Amino acid sequence: MRRRLGCSDLREVPEARRALRELLRHWGRPGCSEIAELLTSELVTNALVHTDRDAVLTATVSPDGLRVEVRDFVGRRPRLRAPVPDDGTHGRGLVLVESLADAWGVRAHGVGKAVWFELNGGAA
Repeated sequence: MRRRLGCSDLREVPEARRALRELLRHWGRPGCSEIAELLTSELVTNALVHTDRDAVLTATVSPDGLRVEVRDFVGRRPRLRAPVPDDGTHGRGLVLVESLADAWGVRAHGVGKAVWFELNGGAA
């Protein structure tokens, strides 16, 4: 699945979740698709909130699992930070990704970066 995400358009978040849900309808162990949706919405939200540019969501299912990548066009790398209790929901996205994904990271990608995660999915 490949999807272009409109600049700062947070309506893209539920649409990205819906598209991923459709892709993963018959994939992974129970609960895995829900985790994938949550982590995808975190990466998409970060890309749309912290940049003023479009982004591209790519999700690939293989026998090894799921890889989701959100590419944006701003070189500034995200920082993993401990959430502050008084800060609402800010600062929790990458903490969730780090704690729930089997692997994750950030890589430079031409003009910008790609933030990705992988889930192994277990047996279907």
